[in-house]
Amino acid sequence: MKISRIKIDGFKNLKNVEIFPCEKTNIIFGENAQGKTNLIEALWTCSGVKSFRGTRDKGFIDINKDRAEIEVDFINSFRKQTINIACVKPQVRDKSVTLNGVKLKSVSKLFGNLDCVVFTPEDLELSKGSPDNRRGFLDLCISQIKNSYNDVISKYETILQQRNSLLKNIQSGISKRDELDVWDIQLSRMGAYISMLRYNYAKKLNLYTSGLYERISSNREKLELVYNSTVYDNLEGRDDFNGEMAEEYLKRLKENFSDDLKSGFTQVGVHRDDLFTNLDGLNSREFGSQGQNRSVALVMKLAQAYILEGETNEAPVILLDDVLSELDAKRQEFVKSKIEKFQIFITCCEKPTQNFENQKLFEVVEGCVSEK
Repeated sequence: MKISRIKIDGFKNLKNVEIFPCEKTNIIFGENAQGKTNLIEALWTCSGVKSFRGTRDKGFIDINKDRAEIEVDFINSFRKQTINIACVKPQVRDKSVTLNGVKLKSVSKLFGNLDCVVFTPEDLELSKGSPDNRRGFLDLCISQIKNSYNDVISKYETILQQRNSLLKNIQSGISKRDELDVWDIQLSRMGAYISMLRYNYAKKLNLYTSGLYERISSNREKLELVYNSTVYDNLEGRDDFNGEMAEEYLKRLKENFSDDLKSGFTQVGVHRDDLFTNLDGLNSREFGSQGQNRSVALVMKLAQAYILEGETNEAPVILLDDVLSELDAKRQEFVKSKIEKFQIFITCCEKPTQNFENQKLFEVVEGCVSEK
């Protein structure tokens, strides 16, 4: 999969941008706050995923403009395709989204067309950060392969909020205990399904990361990823998410009702699970050094790209937003060696002195992008 043309105007500070990227390495350089990351974010938006910067709708359009438009041409194994996203003030939420001229309901419906994997400085904290980050990582990875999964996660979160609100109402005497049943049943079915998909993806992720980590650590340490469920003791080989798995999930919710009622929120379920990253049997989050945790995070993101390619038979586009500058020389070379077969977009502050084979350079100055 290759991006062949990028046209952007009015997205944040970017204006009148039209560039034709190289099919291999594209280096986007310029001083801070010029728009380099905005360009990466625009590409990521076209993949159908929420902004990795948490951009809200009102931040989509340049403060001095009334309209924003992103258009990307890309080529996969079958044909050339075009994605167009446009919106105008004040109805920024009402985005016009088209794929090859066909209107889609929302940006999320672009899932599975332009596949990207983004590396940001925040991703280097993936193994060291909160369990919520790792759950989000797993959910994103699965969503890129199974488009409907994102809707399941959204529905689960909505039902979970309803259940937690009801727990507080029961606690205060406004509602009755049996009103929970309808929410518990729905939560159990979706939770069982999410547990199954996350566990299976984590297994596949472990296969890739273990080999990658051996190389980046020069065989000094062994990495193992383990999905830790708060509901199930063992998920190996389980696939009956509409049957026994859902029943077991429901049973666990009922067993924990008293504790949930005291706390006012649901204490067990996929929203409390974690992905343990163990180095030689010890959790890297608790015992790993900064360097070790960065290496773990890097191999997790690299594995995401490899798995996505294997599942879709399309090589994703790699977006590196100011990540290489955060790494030492050894890790820089390791990352470069593992992504050289993909199309890559790299942002950095200074014009590089070292050339990549088959590359283009683009300078960003005050939202304008020019090839150098």
